[in-house]
Amino acid sequence: MPYETVLVEDRDRVRTITLNRPEKLNALTDQLANDMIAAIEEADRADEVNAIVITGAGRGFCAGLDLTQRLNGAAPTVEPTRWERLDDLGWVGRQALVMAGASKPVVAAINGAAAGAGLSIALAADVRVMAQGARITSGYARRGLSPDGGMSWLLPRMVGSTRAADLIFTARDVNADEALAMGIVAAVYPDDDFREQAQAYAARLAASAPVGMTNSKRLLAEACRSDLTTHLKRELTLIRRAFETEDVREGLRAFAEKRQPVFRGR
Repeated sequence: MPYETVLVEDRDRVRTITLNRPEKLNALTDQLANDMIAAIEEADRADEVNAIVITGAGRGFCAGLDLTQRLNGAAPTVEPTRWERLDDLGWVGRQALVMAGASKPVVAAINGAAAGAGLSIALAADVRVMAQGARITSGYARRGLSPDGGMSWLLPRMVGSTRAADLIFTARDVNADEALAMGIVAAVYPDDDFREQAQAYAARLAASAPVGMTNSKRLLAEACRSDLTTHLKRELTLIRRAFETEDVREGLRAFAEKRQPVFRGR
């Protein structure tokens, strides 16, 4: 499906969705946000895709909400639909839920500046990798705003409440090394081959057994809202089911035969 404001590319069972407003550092508009949501949903339905990457065109990942229409109190140029008036999540909420609800791992490849709602997109992904020269910031306090897009829920779970408060209250810039030290990102790659390194990382995820990857993602999501006993039972249920799949049987055969397994998602 063609989109107006995102680019889509498939390689090694990885679908890369590139936010494509480079002249605005990929700042979010309704169109861009809705294109991204639709592209993630399509990727999650695609049998040929095992992992999803979100990144930005040009030198930015996403500079947050495009505030152009808000300057000087300007009204939006398009009248909202009835659905939009009744939507109490808005696209900033739906973009977080679509990534959390995807059955496949979602990797945010932070190639450049990620600010405000752009950082929220990255935080909503399962894993984040970052270019050495990139910067992230909560950004909201600089404009007299409070977070949206799930930032105030996601960030404390990654870095703890004190660090989250510091990052949100000060809206200071965070470089790649600090983001790695705080656990916001899983890896930092050199700028000159960042896209290849991010692709290789996602390809490693895509090569894993799809059923096992989906179950692992579900368990990680459920862990923050269940007690230990309940979670242990859930783990046992899913791993017992996994032993009944063709992928696990293939994994065991490959181990015995000292070769790489070929998983088929069954």
